[in-house]
Amino acid sequence: MRKLLFIIIYLSFISPAFAGGNKAIENALHEYIKGKDARIGVAVIINGKDTVSVNGNRDFPMMSVVKFPLALTVAHWINTNGMSLNDTITFSEKAMKEDTYSPMLKKYGKSRNTMTIRELLEWSLVESDNNAADILLHRVGGTSGVTSIMRQMGISDEIVIGASEEDMHRDPYLSYLNRTTPLAMAQLFDRFYHELRNASQSYSEISVMLEQCRTGLDRLAFPLLPTNALIGHKTGTGFPTPEGRISAVNDCGYVNFPNGTRYSIAVFVADSNYDIATTSAIIAEVSKIVLEGLIKQK
Repeated sequence: MRKLLFIIIYLSFISPAFAGGNKAIENALHEYIKGKDARIGVAVIINGKDTVSVNGNRDFPMMSVVKFPLALTVAHWINTNGMSLNDTITFSEKAMKEDTYSPMLKKYGKSRNTMTIRELLEWSLVESDNNAADILLHRVGGTSGVTSIMRQMGISDEIVIGASEEDMHRDPYLSYLNRTTPLAMAQLFDRFYHELRNASQSYSEISVMLEQCRTGLDRLAFPLLPTNALIGHKTGTGFPTPEGRISAVNDCGYVNFPNGTRYSIAVFVADSNYDIATTSAIIAEVSKIVLEGLIKQK
């Protein structure tokens, strides 16, 4: 308890002009990751300039982190077509798959076939609903349409969306088609926080949804809970492999403190030989190392 109080008090003194110490954080992350029975990638961008990277240029499966770049393409599609989040999308009963993760289906059953874009984005980002994500994906042209929009937006070609939630459910290994590097995802979250979230109402509301994310509170957010930090993030969770491993457990987002210090962070843990709770704890520990590294380098 005393240590948590120290963190809360000390955070108010972290300098917004932090421009050094990233090597110390990087070394601490290397040391922590060493020997872990999983493939781990981390990227952190501090105050929009200082970059920390461990396996930051390697490819990792996004899993439901894919719903963040998907949401950005939906916002771009809205903005360029003179639409708003209040516009509706109509979908068939077949779009509400029963054998997938869908809190939306649990709430409404198959009785609803029209929702606003805002509702679908909320289900996709806040609750990580797979049916909502696929309805949005198909509305903007499927994987090819999303790819085209991402490139129009200048999103890195290291972020690739090649499979729908339905595709991945049919064949879990198709999830590897949705891939990114930690650096590319950290850069996208950094650009979103610094630039895009203020560019339109659609992007602004996406930031609110990310900050209301209800999944993975035992990951990036865990060491930040006692602080006054604002975190917007998107999680991703994979599947058990035939080898008895977990294909991926991820969490990516941005962290902002009232004094102006901010950072984006992307943590991917692939092929983990641990259970979900232990793998999630690895992400929480990475988050803690970054937080404490900032404090030490005040």
